[in-house]
Amino acid sequence: MGIFAATSIALASLAGCQSPPLTREELAALDYGPRPEDYEKIVRDYLRSRLVEPDFALIEFKAGPRPLYQKESVLRNRQHGWAVCVMINDKDRRGAYEGFYPMVLYIREGKVAAANGDGLERAAGVRYAHAGCGELGYEVP
Repeated sequence: MGIFAATSIALASLAGCQSPPLTREELAALDYGPRPEDYEKIVRDYLRSRLVEPDFALIEFKAGPRPLYQKESVLRNRQHGWAVCVMINDKDRRGAYEGFYPMVLYIREGKVAAANGDGLERAAGVRYAHAGCGELGYEVP
């Protein structure tokens, strides 16, 4: 079995190990803060240092911001905030576009507090980003 296949199987099995859902009282107590009116700028500023070609990356805002809570799992800490679903098409090191991939960014207190589908964890995080985008009302193709 290849390393990619083994990693995919391991990630899939670990993703199923999640913490129990919060009670209604615990959910009600989560502090999302005020809705960020400048969420597009917050997201673009966050992505600027994480993209290969930030000036040429295509960033499409698909859904949000909306309050969103994500349960804790073996691979992810519990996350909550004003979530935004974006589709990103960045260039690779050779200057070619790689194709769109989803990200869900959680904004609290005027900054990105957490992101799914970001950086080194993109392979595992894309699964969470697909689910988060769906909860926000956008089905990733």
